[in-house]
This record gives sequence, C-alpha cells and structure tokens, in this order.
Amino acid sequence: MIQKRDIALCIVLSFVTCGIYGIYWFVCLTNETNELYPQKQTASGGVAFLLVLETCGIYAYYWAYMTGEKLDNAKAERGMANGSGGILYLLLTVFGLGIVAYALMQNDINSMVEG
Repeated sequence: MIQKRDIALCIVLSFVTCGIYGIYWFVCLTNETNELYPQKQTASGGVAFLLVLETCGIYAYYWAYMTGEKLDNAKAERGMANGSGGILYLLLTVFGLGIVAYALMQNDINSMVEG
C-alpha cells in the first residue's frame, strides 16, 4: 500500500540517521513507483539498492531517469499535468542533489495518493 510521507521529516531522518533512512526511502520510492505504474516494471527497491552498490553508484543515474519517466506516465494516466521528470531527476542526481530528487519524487507520489 502506498502511503503519503512527510517530505521534510524524511529529509531530516535521512540526515539524523546518517543516510540509513535514506536507503529505506530509496527502497520505498522504487517499490511505490512500480506499484503506481506497473506497465513498466523495473527492479524492486531492494534489488535496485544492491545494483547501486554493485555498480558504485552508476545504476543510480539510470534509476533516477526511469523513476521520473514512470512517475510522468503514472501522472498522465491519472489526467495530471506532467513534465520531463526523468531528465530533471537525472540532472539532480548527477550534480549530487539526489535527496532533492527523492523529495520531488515523493511529492509526485503524494499528489497521486491524494488525488
């Protein structure tokens, strides 16, 4: 089940736990995105995290782009306005602002859960 998360709390918990909550958040974002747009299944959250570790972070770029694309498609299915989230999340991840990408992804998920 997809739950609405408080973005500020997720960011604070990620910093306070030295990134441990960030890993959990990453896994949840992946699983919830797969649930919102099941037509294009990618790796589950746990597998995606292991792939990020195995590729020394390179998979994170692919993950950010694909998650953005899936969220855009899920918003389009629901009649919501969408943009080019994949490119935005990819650029944020490339420039070291992955937590900002997480926050924006969570905002998209929250808006779909509400509506």
